[in-house]
Amino acid sequence: MSSTEDEQLSDLKDWWTRNGKPLVTGGLLALVIVFGWQAFQKYQSNQSQGASMLYQQLLETTLTPDGKPDAARVADLAGKLNSEFGGSAYAQYGSLFVAKVAVDSGKLDDAASELKAIVAKPANPALGEIARQRLAQVLAAQNKADEALKLLEGDADKAFLATREELKGDLLVQLGRTDEANTAYQKAKAALSDEAAVGGLQIKLDDLAKGDA
Repeated sequence: MSSTEDEQLSDLKDWWTRNGKPLVTGGLLALVIVFGWQAFQKYQSNQSQGASMLYQQLLETTLTPDGKPDAARVADLAGKLNSEFGGSAYAQYGSLFVAKVAVDSGKLDDAASELKAIVAKPANPALGEIARQRLAQVLAAQNKADEALKLLEGDADKAFLATREELKGDLLVQLGRTDEANTAYQKAKAALSDEAAVGGLQIKLDDLAKGDA
């Protein structure tokens, strides 16, 4: 039994001692419901705090000033997040960091494994899309552009449409399908707000235009 559960049991015993007489069935049921809900909320709060602390440590370990994180420490913290808070957004963000470190170390297979696990069962749609796009980039680096393109089929949330279409364009260029790449880049440009910096995307469009000239 955890320390949190011990505290909850002690609270219940104290309440029972103070109130003395046994409750009728209906009253006892109401007590169980109320006490159970309060305990659940307390448990959720403790879980969130614990995950948040581990995640903060992971951030500090990964985003080092010199850009050279301790890969073993990153893996250890991410492993703790997965074992204690598996399936949560915190745990999956941890896996994104593990994948990043793996890519930086040239371990593309390891990165792909981390990302595929998130794509298969994301904690939320945003995490799923981020993992999907990063997995597509890893697959492209493994010369699996066709497989990467399949990942990007279907609709994307408006917030991720520009980056998805730009990535599709990159993959299509890699495959030599320049007309389709141009279409994807144009879609990416159209998805950006007027205030957004087009920058590198426009350079890609210009390079394709030069190639057609």
